[in-house]
Order: sequence, then structure tokens, then C-alpha cells
Amino acid sequence: MISPQEANSPRHYMLLVVAIVIGIAGVYLRFFDFKFASAIANVLLVIGTGIALKAVFAIIK
Repeated sequence: MISPQEANSPRHYMLLVVAIVIGIAGVYLRFFDFKFASAIANVLLVIGTGIALKAVFAIIK
């Protein structure tokens, strides 16, 4: 595939959507009041950030 066509592949953008949803879930989880809410929120934010970076670097490549 040609590089611009590969960069515009829908799978990259679907991966970004998944990463954003996971990150937003992590942000909203901070407002819940149970014992490990903050720790779980931090883990979700790190996972979302990792997935987003993977997608962005795949687009750039």
C-alpha cells in the first residue's frame, strides 16, 4: 500500500477511538467513591495513553 493510503486506514482511527474511550472512562472513574477508584483510573489512563501512542506512531510510520 502507498504510505498516505496506509496512514488513512480506518483501523488506525478505530484504535484511536478505543484509546479515547478508555481514557475517558479512566477520567470519569476518578469521581467514583470506592477504595481503589484512583488506582484503577490511573491504570486505565496509562492503557489508553499507550494505545493512543501506538495508533499515532502507526499513522506517522
